[in-house]
Amino acid sequence: MNSKNKDKLGLPNIYLIGLMGTGKSTIGKKLASQLKISFIDSDQQIEEKSGMSISEIFTKYGENYFRKLEKDFIISGHPEENCVVACGGGLCVPQGAIEMLKERGEVICLWASIRTLFDRTKMDHSRPLLQVSNPLKALEDLLSERESRYREADLIIETDGITPDEVVLKVLKELNRAAN
Repeated sequence: MNSKNKDKLGLPNIYLIGLMGTGKSTIGKKLASQLKISFIDSDQQIEEKSGMSISEIFTKYGENYFRKLEKDFIISGHPEENCVVACGGGLCVPQGAIEMLKERGEVICLWASIRTLFDRTKMDHSRPLLQVSNPLKALEDLLSERESRYREADLIIETDGITPDEVVLKVLKELNRAAN
């Protein structure tokens, strides 16, 4: 890892970003376990704090309100160190968001092909942005909108065709390489 937060005793946070279906929550839990640090899912934290599901927040208040809750999460909704954070797919997109994450730790983008993302998300009805007539097109559009921001991550890890444990090993190997 780089020298971010080097004056502190703990490990800098690791932020996992990427489109829905890349495996941020699955990989994040396994990575946190390997590193013996905490795991936090930004969407779960927002749901707990608001008392509503993400779908309910979108329905009742809209996407802009949800993005405000994500910004609040970045600023003050989680510890400053010793965490692996699975970020909601759009959390890093607004101007300044990915920059704030980079100030707090390492930002790792998990990447997968559109086909893989579609296969992983097609049966999940809890994703409001995919509750449309053509979810594959919605994924393509989201990736098109967000790709440039995702590519600003410190590391990009491909997740197609490998197991979550193999992804965790790739992440650990890349973090080790970056630290040396």
